[in-house]
Amino acid sequence: MKQLTVFIENRMGRLEEVTDILSKNNINIICISLADTSEYGMLRMIVSQPAAACEVLCNSGFSALLTDVTAVKLPHHFGSLKKLSGLLSSNSIDISYMYALTSGDDAAIVIKTSDNEKAEALISEEYEILGASKVYNM
Repeated sequence: MKQLTVFIENRMGRLEEVTDILSKNNINIICISLADTSEYGMLRMIVSQPAAACEVLCNSGFSALLTDVTAVKLPHHFGSLKKLSGLLSSNSIDISYMYALTSGDDAAIVIKTSDNEKAEALISEEYEILGASKVYNM
């Protein structure tokens, strides 16, 4: 699955500009994460049309790129995330970052790892990986 990452300056209205461009191009934001530093923000999103979103934002002067990530459905009970992180760690796969994804009644996360292909193979043995087309259409 592709994640859209947009680098935005920390100034009033910049996030609104991004969401306005996406809205005007009929691109739905499925989930979003914003982390900031003193000078800029890193906006990570799963959107309904990642390639189109990247193109319209770049054409509007934003620095945007697409990154491969994995969406994992987790059971809603104690220790689910610990079990997943332990599985990856014991196989020498580092989790670079993660954020929540709404998937109805179940918990789900988006993760970026040091080896997405290996991580997905391991994860799929015990968890449901949400495919791109399913997530893009949430």
